[in-house]
Amino acid sequence: MTFHAIGLMSGTSLDGLDICFARFEKEGLSWDFEIIKAETLPYPSVWEEKLRHSIHLSAEQLLELHSEYGFYLGKAVNTFSKKYRIEHIDLIASHGHTVFHQPKRKFTLQIGDGRAVKLETGLPVIYDFRSQDVLMGGNGAPLVPIGDQLLFSQYDACLNLGGFSNISLNNKGQRIAFDIAPVNIILNLLAKGLGKNFDENGDLARSGNINKELLAKLNGLSFYRQSHPKSLGIEWCNEHIFPLFENIEIPDALATFTEHIAVQIADVFNKYGLKDVLCTGGGTYNHYLTEKIKSLTTTEIVIPGTQIIEYKEALIFALMGVLRLNNEINVLSSSTGSSHDHSSGVIA
Repeated sequence: MTFHAIGLMSGTSLDGLDICFARFEKEGLSWDFEIIKAETLPYPSVWEEKLRHSIHLSAEQLLELHSEYGFYLGKAVNTFSKKYRIEHIDLIASHGHTVFHQPKRKFTLQIGDGRAVKLETGLPVIYDFRSQDVLMGGNGAPLVPIGDQLLFSQYDACLNLGGFSNISLNNKGQRIAFDIAPVNIILNLLAKGLGKNFDENGDLARSGNINKELLAKLNGLSFYRQSHPKSLGIEWCNEHIFPLFENIEIPDALATFTEHIAVQIADVFNKYGLKDVLCTGGGTYNHYLTEKIKSLTTTEIVIPGTQIIEYKEALIFALMGVLRLNNEINVLSSSTGSSHDHSSGVIA
């Protein structure tokens, strides 16, 4: 069986909209893939502001944005398809943009109405991949482990360094996964205080000094002692991270938080005795961060080509859409903590 699908991913760090057009082939139980075209469309400043402040909107305003963003996604797909002269697409799988994520209260919200995407493109659309899992008692995250298992099983684990860092690995025959620590959602906002959109190569952090008192407070947060499955959201950062930066110079805050990320990630590598880990996501380009991680562990960090680094999540959401269309399992309860494995996503 061969499928051609587009995956759409908008991360919490608001770098832009990732669009990945890929081919998937299934033979027996194994899957093969090829990324045919992929691109990140930076958000115009007006859209970046809309999405960044969506958490503060009234119910009416949020519903309006949900529809408006759906049409925006549809137009983006149309532009992408025309640019690369893509003629055959079986489906679009859209992650949407996360506004709220509070699984303990049984809700998560990714805006970008899939029905609007379908109306704009005329293609089958699968969206809202997380809500069902949350209703089933899971964290609704991380979802990519199904793709790690089906597409990247040659590595001991897969690490994503995006807005948050998350990892998936095989542990005693089960694919477990969990968020490790915030990454770009914190680093980018700190860098903005110095007039930068992000800390390029980690150079700003490299120029700062590690504040040992702050580092101890960060490493002492109770989340890091919780067992998996577990996930993080912006609400947690607002409550537990940002208040700790008061009266700390920004370069020192960047240096300290980068050290904190490295400590938490290396601790996970060492705890599970991982031989090699595939590392993807925008944080992979933060050389200072990857140097720090390597200095704390003997685990080999495998950095793939640019397409996999930047579009692995969008690729896996495209695969999740294919699995959902075929009513196959695309969410692993061992990763999210839900009551059982299931096929998730609303089909528009």
